[in-house]
Amino acid sequence: MLELQGAIWFRSGSQDWGGKDRIALLAAIGEQGSITAAARAVGISYKAAWDAIDAMNNSAGEPLVVRAAGGKGGGGTRLTERAEQLIRTYRALEEEHRRFVAHLGRLGPLGDSAAEGLNVMRRFMIRTSARNKLFGKVDSVRSGAVNDEVVLALPGGQTIVSTITHESVETLELRPGVEAFALVKASSVLIGLPDPGLRLSARNQLPGVVSRVVPGAVNAEIVLELDGGGSVAAIVTNESVQALGLAPGERALAIFKASAVILGVVG
Repeated sequence: MLELQGAIWFRSGSQDWGGKDRIALLAAIGEQGSITAAARAVGISYKAAWDAIDAMNNSAGEPLVVRAAGGKGGGGTRLTERAEQLIRTYRALEEEHRRFVAHLGRLGPLGDSAAEGLNVMRRFMIRTSARNKLFGKVDSVRSGAVNDEVVLALPGGQTIVSTITHESVETLELRPGVEAFALVKASSVLIGLPDPGLRLSARNQLPGVVSRVVPGAVNAEIVLELDGGGSVAAIVTNESVQALGLAPGERALAIFKASAVILGVVG
């Protein structure tokens, strides 16, 4: 059964000011007078707190958090009047939003089909410049000294490997079972022909069938329908199209490095 929830974000043009988590950070700073204590209170690292503060200050076009003389360790942190006003406004809107969601919940339960449809619509709203956007669930996360390796399982049974920073894994809360999506630029995808003897260092080698070839003056766009569902687009030279004999119906591989895969989550 689908449970209705929601969240509020402040935006100015195309810039995000912040939502529940950042407002909670601001409120904690106001209460604690310390970035370190505020970060601990909301459960994030000191660096993540400052990254969020810098982003909020930049997005707001004016300081929301400033250093103050005195305090523990010779200096504290305080909120500006603008930040305090932002917190008050958010809390008032959040209360109204809570009442709205509660009202929708009283209208009657939503079935599994409605839940699935809403999930698809959420995916429609994701807009990126990357040509390839593939949805799946995190299969595994292997931690490293600096970067982590995340394996994303696609609905059709294939997997995509991504190498991203450990901080990004924590920020996105990536763990087995979490729904996520992979973004890969078409220019980062190579096309190869299936060959049992083919050995490459690229972690991602997804088999499929060429569904479309769109030639251009110099390059062509190749769209590969992946085995099990989904598609991947690649930009290759016209010479490569001819040399590989790429045409609709031909089997091929979409090849790209794990470092070329950006991961994201919905919500």
